[in-house]
Amino acid sequence: MASAAEQLAASINFSAFSKATELKSRIWFTLGSLVIYRLGTYIPIPGIDPSILHDIFARNAGGILGMFDMFSGGALGRMTIFALNIMPYISASIIIQLLTAVSPTLEALKKEGESGRKKLNQYTRYGTVLLAAVQAYGIAVGIEGMRDGAVGAVLNPGLGFRLVTVVTLTGGTVFLMWLGEQITARGVGNGISLIIFAGIVANLPHALASTLELGRTGAISTFFIIFFIVVSVVVVGFIVFMERAQRRILVQYPKRQVGNRMFGGDASHLPLKINTSGVIPPIFASSLLLLPATIANFQAGDQSFGWLGNITSYLAHGRPLYMVLYVALIVFFCFFYTAIVFNPAETADNLRKYGGFIPGIRPGKNTADFLDYVLTRLTVVGAAYLAAVCILPEFLISQYSVPFYFGGTSLLIVVSVTMDTVAQIHAHLLAHQYEGLIKKAKLRGRRG
Repeated sequence: MASAAEQLAASINFSAFSKATELKSRIWFTLGSLVIYRLGTYIPIPGIDPSILHDIFARNAGGILGMFDMFSGGALGRMTIFALNIMPYISASIIIQLLTAVSPTLEALKKEGESGRKKLNQYTRYGTVLLAAVQAYGIAVGIEGMRDGAVGAVLNPGLGFRLVTVVTLTGGTVFLMWLGEQITARGVGNGISLIIFAGIVANLPHALASTLELGRTGAISTFFIIFFIVVSVVVVGFIVFMERAQRRILVQYPKRQVGNRMFGGDASHLPLKINTSGVIPPIFASSLLLLPATIANFQAGDQSFGWLGNITSYLAHGRPLYMVLYVALIVFFCFFYTAIVFNPAETADNLRKYGGFIPGIRPGKNTADFLDYVLTRLTVVGAAYLAAVCILPEFLISQYSVPFYFGGTSLLIVVSVTMDTVAQIHAHLLAHQYEGLIKKAKLRGRRG
């Protein structure tokens, strides 16, 4: 097991940064785009009563709405034009990846290279619009049913409100999808990830202030706050270590003689990450477990949902059944999603096409079996790591009323996106330094 420390080995050279005008323009473009996103999270959709909606969402903060509100930076709780955030795009991307694994047509498109990738991206965009429209209509109907006593959250419910809500929320998601693609192409980092990152980070100061307020009022002790900060730092460091850890498999290429010269004989490495599935397993696991609680909260006054209330009580934060199911779902989705994104047979076939082989392993099926063997054991470690990172914050949230923003999923997203962005900044700086060296070498060659 090796670490990908080489990717971040070079420290930032501030003199080089001052000369890298393209990098500075990319950073300013990224920051400007994120500012536009944050401004949009405060523009409400027309026809709602914000105060009543705020009270309703406050009562459902521990359910699935609380998690999605965290990802949207509070836009869902304020019911703004970006209430759906970028989640329909992520869902559409996952659906396309799943269909690619079972559909020969989509699998053939994936193998076509750049043209196939463009078609798959187009299908993802169509899926995003469809999912956003369906979710927006569901939100519109749900808001019409929300009441605080005798007062409804919607001022004028009806077909007009639903149509305006669907158009507004779908348009907001499409705009964020476009903005994320622009950040990826013209800025620094992955645009979609940065949008989610900005939503989480924007509410971290409020979450920290809430924790300190609990300490001031005596709800939690000062010792626990210090302990919590130390644990958070340790967990972040552990996440950085595990996200950068990988198993490097040696790949050898045979020598070839062309005329009187020998070519090839090089060796490279096939890196396999411990956590191949990323943050998808905790998100899926949390969504499934929080769904019954959300439905039960909305139907609190309906006696026909009494059985759902009993299930919700067993699935509350910190309860043994919740913890066991949470770990089980994380482990399941780790293996499931890893099997989707990495195909050992396809990788072994590509190695054989280019003449590569793993020393001591025969090409073809034996190589695929070996890769599957290694990946399975790496996924066991990765699943245990994700379960540990997510269970500890869940325990703190349930036992000590720590804000939801300090959960394992949010920490994973923040740390992963930060590492990826810093790595891209280093890559731009190194490319700029290499360009400067090449220009100097050319000038010296002309003078000579």
